[in-house]
Amino acid sequence: MWFEDEARFGQKGTLTTVWADRGSRPTAPRQGAFGNVHVLTAVCPATGQAEGLVAPVLNTGVVQSFLDQLSATIPAGTHVVLVWDGAGYHSASRSLRPPANLTLVTLPPYSPELNPVERLWLYLRQHHWSNRTYKDVAALEEAAVTGWRAVCLTPEKIRTVCRCEYANNGS
Repeated sequence: MWFEDEARFGQKGTLTTVWADRGSRPTAPRQGAFGNVHVLTAVCPATGQAEGLVAPVLNTGVVQSFLDQLSATIPAGTHVVLVWDGAGYHSASRSLRPPANLTLVTLPPYSPELNPVERLWLYLRQHHWSNRTYKDVAALEEAAVTGWRAVCLTPEKIRTVCRCEYANNGS
């Protein structure tokens, strides 16, 4: 069982808490530019595997490319259930064709707490993407890839951050 989600990562950025001496007011950079990239990620909380794609736009064509990319990494003879949200480019598009080794399952509306990839976005923003400025979209893409690799290429971190208590794997 795999879970998929997308996140927008941009120059506008986010601020997060930092450790500081009591009574001090630490400063953090804040940027006003509006460039952004989209990060697509699928994870298997049971094995700690992850697959990702960074794209300048998010549409059905990009999602199709990501599904094809994920499908190519699945071992022969294995079938994956991919759980994702009901975004328009997931459900409303008739041109989206899931590969034969993937079954797509849509989460109920307004239930992001059921998708463990949401916790991955929180972790990446808190530890890799916040309190920074980016010169341009190329710098954003580099930061997105660097942060993603730091977390998602470590199976134990994926198993921890994206644990999914409600899915009994193997049943």
